[in-house]
Amino acid sequence: MPEALAEAPSEERDPESMPTMGFLDHLEELRRRIIYSVIAVAVGFFACWGYREQIYAVMQKPIMDALRTNGMAEKLVYLNPTEPFNLYLKVAALAGLFLTSPFVLYQVWMFISPGLYRNEKRYAVPFMVSTILLFSAGGYFGYRIVYPAALKFLIEFSKQFQPMITIKEYTDLFLAIILGMGLIFEMPILVFFLALMGIVSAGWMWKNFRYSILVIFIIAAIVTPTTDILNMCIFAAPMIALYLASIGVAWAVHPKTRRARREKNAQ
Repeated sequence: MPEALAEAPSEERDPESMPTMGFLDHLEELRRRIIYSVIAVAVGFFACWGYREQIYAVMQKPIMDALRTNGMAEKLVYLNPTEPFNLYLKVAALAGLFLTSPFVLYQVWMFISPGLYRNEKRYAVPFMVSTILLFSAGGYFGYRIVYPAALKFLIEFSKQFQPMITIKEYTDLFLAIILGMGLIFEMPILVFFLALMGIVSAGWMWKNFRYSILVIFIIAAIVTPTTDILNMCIFAAPMIALYLASIGVAWAVHPKTRRARREKNAQ
């Protein structure tokens, strides 16, 4: 990769700006952050447990709309008496995780921040805010556009049959798409850290843009629950837009760009 692992200026690599920690200290710090995160998620779980039915009503709205549009019974089924209880446990846990995600991300940042240089720690707040906003945007995009379009195609395609959709199968598909889109929207965050360390650059990403488009469509074909081209394009379009946005992110934070910016300001 061109410009990979570029050396930052001496003021960025001042060893005095980096606190040193031993291996056991790292393990102790990791244990502490994990305990704090688990406690926070547990609190979020119990807070969301009382609203489990309302939360799942929001989750099943896309399939209810698709069934209603095709004149089918608006009812999901279960095959095991324990399925509804286990389902609500999963829903409350995921909702609790999302509710406490700012605190969990803060614990992640507190764990990795000792390995960063002093001038790099100013990215803490932007990191947490952008991570939450991008994940939420990806989940919302999946919930409002991708998932309804996929369900509409699947239900209409098989409307000559009587559906018997279980709550487990529906929930697994829902979470796969919503969480998948949320993770896909985190692409700029991943590129941010790779470019900050000098592993990738904007020039390298732009040079390989055509190959990236091919990879994006392959990923879209894998994660799309349907086989039609339209839904695959619906998945691929935001990924392409995010890749272009990530090029701008890489240009802004790459060590070579930061060095050139400082040299220009020093003149």
